[in-house]
Amino acid sequence: MNPVSVVLREQFKNFYLIQRLAQFQIKISTHDNYLGLAWEFINPLIQIGVYYFVFGIGIRGGRADIHGVPFILWMLVGISMWFFVNQGILEGTKSISMKYSQVAKMNFPLSTIPSYILMSKFYTHVILLGLIIGICFLSGIKPSIHMLQLLIYIPFVYIFSLSVTMFTSTLGVLVRDVQMAVQALLRVLFYISPILWLPEGTSEKMQIVEFIMKLNPVYFLAESYRSAILYHEWYLVEHWRLALYNLGFVLFFFILGSILHVKFRERFSDFI
Repeated sequence: MNPVSVVLREQFKNFYLIQRLAQFQIKISTHDNYLGLAWEFINPLIQIGVYYFVFGIGIRGGRADIHGVPFILWMLVGISMWFFVNQGILEGTKSISMKYSQVAKMNFPLSTIPSYILMSKFYTHVILLGLIIGICFLSGIKPSIHMLQLLIYIPFVYIFSLSVTMFTSTLGVLVRDVQMAVQALLRVLFYISPILWLPEGTSEKMQIVEFIMKLNPVYFLAESYRSAILYHEWYLVEHWRLALYNLGFVLFFFILGSILHVKFRERFSDFI
């Protein structure tokens, strides 16, 4: 059986196991805190406040809306996706290195380790996104049929993160420096994405900047969320080339990650 089939089979066969382990992971990650699960929302709120103060008030000076949408709502929708992608990939990258010793002597499907770590972050993402959608409605954004696209975009964000972590979690076992490299790379992707800003103007320089930003998969993820919730556009139809590019990105990393994972997982104990 080829590596991709092996990993996919383990994901589907152990779906309910992934859910149970994800729920358990949420409990053990918050049980030492007095506020418990509340910190999963307090930390994002603090970051949102800082980003709005710096970019919305400081750099933009409270200037006009973006595409007719208040900056705070525009930022909230985009950054809700980023919190999940960033935390999910960071935690997923070190998941096998940290959890392998607990299952080393068991007949455990190792490819599900990054999956349940990622799923534990996905629950929080869905709740946070729901709260942000509610804020948008209360602020005057009208619900529309375009929001049905979220049924595609939300799973795609999870699949994107899983494809990356399937690759980085295995590579992180083989080369420990990968964890620090991923952290640095995510920071770069954050600032060259349209989460906090968009290139303004039609000059050749700005067009080059926008082209570079579109190569960043975070661009598609952020703008697809905004199109469904704020812009009321069919993003997949209007930007189908960008959608195909990002689908290719996901397939590339999932296939490469599956090959690496299946090839080296019998030797993980030698590296950990």
